[in-house]
Amino acid sequence: MKEAYDVLVVGGGPGGALAAKAAAEAGLSVLLVEKRPAIGAPVRCAEGIGKEALAEFIEADPKWISTDIERAVLVGPDGTRFTIGGEAAGGKVGYVLDRKMFDRELVWRAAEAGAEIQVHARASAPIMRDGKLQGAVIHQHGKTYEVRAKVVIAADGVESKFAKWAGIDTTVPLWELETCAQYIVNDIDIDPKANVFYVSNEACPWGYIWIFPKGPRCANIGIGIAGTKSGEGHRAKDYLDRYLAKEFPNGKVTELIVGGVSVCKPLECTVADNLIIVGDAARLSDPITGGGIYNAMYTGDLAGKVAAEAIKKGDTSKSALMVYDKTWREGHLGKTLARNYAVKESFIKMDDKKLNSIVHAMSDLKIDDLSVKKLVLAIFKANPWLALELPHLLKAL
Repeated sequence: MKEAYDVLVVGGGPGGALAAKAAAEAGLSVLLVEKRPAIGAPVRCAEGIGKEALAEFIEADPKWISTDIERAVLVGPDGTRFTIGGEAAGGKVGYVLDRKMFDRELVWRAAEAGAEIQVHARASAPIMRDGKLQGAVIHQHGKTYEVRAKVVIAADGVESKFAKWAGIDTTVPLWELETCAQYIVNDIDIDPKANVFYVSNEACPWGYIWIFPKGPRCANIGIGIAGTKSGEGHRAKDYLDRYLAKEFPNGKVTELIVGGVSVCKPLECTVADNLIIVGDAARLSDPITGGGIYNAMYTGDLAGKVAAEAIKKGDTSKSALMVYDKTWREGHLGKTLARNYAVKESFIKMDDKKLNSIVHAMSDLKIDDLSVKKLVLAIFKANPWLALELPHLLKAL
């Protein structure tokens, strides 16, 4: 580990890996530090991503694809199912990834591009000078290093501390922080080609339960609920245990992971002097699903390219880096996040009676793609009463 680099990337997830790769490909010296001893572990997401989204950055490889998904199934509180798949999905639904293998592939590609990778290396504090970020203090194997960088890219996930240490308000309101639990469950009867989403304010308040196949009789089964709905006897794991006992009583659990994901609006600003914030650290996970793999990859790649251009011009001030914030915020990602936040706020607190009514009305619909906009418009068409109850949402679409 050297004393100085052009770019320091904090975090070895998809956002950090794409940022390091982009910056290294631009000819910069890059250090990526990951606090955990191994890239990709533990897995803290349902591992799903759309095929077209993935293809923007990397060609699918069977070694890190667990399942090729052909259908998406929405299940209402009473068990009514609405399926989008086959011809309606155009073969473009998505994949369930093996995140351990996937994340390592992305970091390996960053290393191939010239980035230095250090694991079990924790950024414990920023190095500041005259109120401006200059690098980070890194702890690794009992030693402490002061690493300076022209630009630091904070890609340290939903638990991000680095941006906060550098003076950015990263607070997430409790009601917009989903507390999650997920199991890997084996020896169960599932549709191995379908991602299932179960909604019920009784069984998973202000959230949903997912079933993402990992093989013919294996799935990532998890839940996310609002932080304000969590408490003694009704934590995310408690709700998930009740669901498993009912739906998969003979399933064999081989892994449990708990964590959280933000479903709030993005940070007001995702740059500062010499600092760019990407992915979950910037609160860029999808407000509806909590998914963030693509968003992290997109903003990571963009951050690496913006950092490279700024460094070559000799100006890494906040104003110079604002092109990053403006590009994602005014582009397709920012518009999608704003729309999906409006959708989330409109539907998340509905009681089970209304949710059942919506899913019942949708059960016979045919939708030609899986976009949130098309889906919500179809919901309004099948449930005209929603137009009176949620007129603001129609405008947001």
